[in-house]
Amino acid sequence: MSVFPTASGASAPAVSTPTQAELLDFARRTAADAELIALLPLDPEGRTWVRLDGPGGSEAWLIGWPPGTGTGWHDHADSVGAFVTAAGRLKENSLAARLPTDGWKTLELTEDVDRERQLPAGEGRSFGRHHVHEVLNESTAAHAVSVHAYYPPLPRIRRYSRTGQVLRLEQVERPEDWQ
Repeated sequence: MSVFPTASGASAPAVSTPTQAELLDFARRTAADAELIALLPLDPEGRTWVRLDGPGGSEAWLIGWPPGTGTGWHDHADSVGAFVTAAGRLKENSLAARLPTDGWKTLELTEDVDRERQLPAGEGRSFGRHHVHEVLNESTAAHAVSVHAYYPPLPRIRRYSRTGQVLRLEQVERPEDWQ
């Protein structure tokens, strides 16, 4: 897929590692670029995405979410990140718990770890390493669009299933799996 240009107003790539705040700032500026957001092709059936030039060597994406779609539970391994809703509304469910990074298949979560955020257009958040979440477009009629940035570029994504308070590691994806 083609690479979209950096959002207008974005600075040249940084010499140092981008911080979570810088990734969030990039995502906010890019989400506010209406011309760029309008260029994303939207598919009524599945998510669409294009790669963007992120700051300081980060990996960045513009993602279109048809009504009723979501990511499922996952993390971004050793990457920090940020995302901002550019159009529509997204919901993020996350876990307020530090999970072991490797060596487990099933965990029982405590009752107080669930967090929910509603993210209308212009709203977003940053997150640290090993942040477990799912992102959803719960609308039954409207697409949503969001901007995401990660540093370092995603080394892997771990996908989980969840039944009640039980979280199970289902799959580990690497960049070569996404080509």
